[in-house]
Amino acid sequence: MTGEKRREDFLEAIFVLKLRPGCVRSVDVARQLGIAKSSVSRTLKALVQEGYVEAPTSDSSALSLTNAGMQLARQTYERHCFFRDWLLWAGVDPETAEAEACLLEHAISQKSFGLIRSALGEGKATAI
Repeated sequence: MTGEKRREDFLEAIFVLKLRPGCVRSVDVARQLGIAKSSVSRTLKALVQEGYVEAPTSDSSALSLTNAGMQLARQTYERHCFFRDWLLWAGVDPETAEAEACLLEHAISQKSFGLIRSALGEGKATAI
């Protein structure tokens, strides 16, 4: 695996794609992340070995997150949404807010994020 950021990006992409109807396949992840399908295949193999993604079965090419994968994906997505919403609230344009939220979601620990969210008020981000 090439690092924690890449792991979190892949898990978050699978999580977000699972929010939509239909199954999630590696080609969907490649499209979502804007990378080659071969890169997705290599990373997915590592995520399976690390216990974050369930190996696709011979009956289906659908991707599924393990409990550990789901937990990390949710945490990453929660940080992303929180920072995106706060940036939008502050007046940052949507494209920049989305890009910078992607950076911020990886730059902060879950502990620090929890403290910031509590200090700023959890309900405020969802009310924006």
